[in-house]
Amino acid sequence: MRGKRFGAILVLCGVVCLFASPVFCAEAAQSKEAKQIMALVDKAAALVESKGKTVFPEFKKKGSEWYKGESYIFINDLKGINLMHPVSPKLEGKDLIDLKDAKGKAFVREINETAKSKGSGWVEYMWPKPGEKKPSKKISYVRGAKMPNGETVIVGAGIYTK
Repeated sequence: MRGKRFGAILVLCGVVCLFASPVFCAEAAQSKEAKQIMALVDKAAALVESKGKTVFPEFKKKGSEWYKGESYIFINDLKGINLMHPVSPKLEGKDLIDLKDAKGKAFVREINETAKSKGSGWVEYMWPKPGEKKPSKKISYVRGAKMPNGETVIVGAGIYTK
């Protein structure tokens, strides 16, 4: 009898863990800060669609609307190559498709899949805050954008949740 209860408790805990993360992500995506991030990414995507890579230097200016505090725009191509990252410029030009976060999640793949399949959406992963080395929980809003040269890219920005 005890073994059955323990097994049931384990199954229940597993189900809670399975669904808690998406619920948390969905709740965070409804906050005022999340709505600001969505608007920022939408505005950045519109600029990328009209001006292409020529707008990237604007996104890198610290203290601008694009890069303020812990919030910044990042851009990848559909293959997972980072095209622009103001906090970690050493990532630019690097293939990040198989990059995994501290918990082993292939988050760049998920970012790409979200943008490709849904057009836009939220992805949760672990990533260091600007100036830190230790990863923190982050949810990023990402969306596809077609540049003037016809190349589709993924524009994103996120919120650190702890």
